Amino acid sequence: MPFSHDLSWWISVIEIPLFSGLFWLFWKDRQDNESTLWSLQKNFNSRANSLLQGLNDFRLEVTRDYAQSNDLKELEARLTAHLLRIQAKLETTALKTEVLDARNKT
Repeated sequence: MPFSHDLSWWISVIEIPLFSGLFWLFWKDRQDNESTLWSLQKNFNSRANSLLQGLNDFRLEVTRDYAQSNDLKELEARLTAHLLRIQAKLETTALKTEVLDARNKT
């Protein structure tokens, strides 16, 4: 019977407090890990949203620059075409004037 007395004393004095402490340690560690994980996830989501916003702003800026460049090219093409038409009309008018001057001289 002394064996059972020593065993019950060992369980009540050593093992129960030891396992209670280990349980508390694991529980606290789990809570700390969950709070850290939640904090990291929140930080990650914040940075991802920030990067996404920056990327969208950059895309908008590129789109504006591209559209302006496209518009300038279109405007340049229209002006060139118009100037060529004016030049052709002036050349036609100059030729007609030369013909009239030649008729008037003869």
